[in-house]
Amino acid sequence: MVRQTRVLITGFGRFPGAPSNPSGALAKALARRRRPALAGLALTAEVLPTTWEAAEGFAQALDREQPDIVLMIGLAGRRRQVCVETLAVNRAGGFPDALRRRPTSRRLDASGPDAIGARAQAVSLVRALQLTGVPARASRDAGRYICNALAYGAYRHSRATGRPRLAVFVHIPRPNRSRLALPALLRALEALLVALAGQFASATRNEHPSRPHGRA
Repeated sequence: MVRQTRVLITGFGRFPGAPSNPSGALAKALARRRRPALAGLALTAEVLPTTWEAAEGFAQALDREQPDIVLMIGLAGRRRQVCVETLAVNRAGGFPDALRRRPTSRRLDASGPDAIGARAQAVSLVRALQLTGVPARASRDAGRYICNALAYGAYRHSRATGRPRLAVFVHIPRPNRSRLALPALLRALEALLVALAGQFASATRNEHPSRPHGRA
């Protein structure tokens, strides 16, 4: 029996300035998709509270779930494009979370690197998004809020342990009635997930190439 690729999709709940956060609904809707292109993927979704504590404890959740791929979705209300976050920084702004709590330090990890890059290849992910008709780009700044903190923890865990093999954070703009309506965003994120799965399959084949037929 072929092992399914385990995919964890996360979104967030509300936070100050965003009493309704579409990222959580999109994460759950994406995990429910049953398309031929998603065959072989075991999809689960988790809507995280938008708190500094939740971001700090994300590594423990990854250890528990042991996903192969993690797709994190967050809302960036001022952006006008879907953004694939290539980099997470070891910085925390002084902004309150959903519980009105602020970070205790301006560094996420006192001994960690100043920045960590995603292991996923952003170029193909951005292209997958754009082919669905939504505006998209790669971004080198995940901000200083909880989205960045979650991305930093996941990227660090991925590079330190190899699990998940691929982790990427994607910021979405506020949905509107044009190309960025919720159904369009869902289709775009599905295309991105298919591209991620393709990257994972390619990396796995390169690590375990099939042996040629015949005698060794």
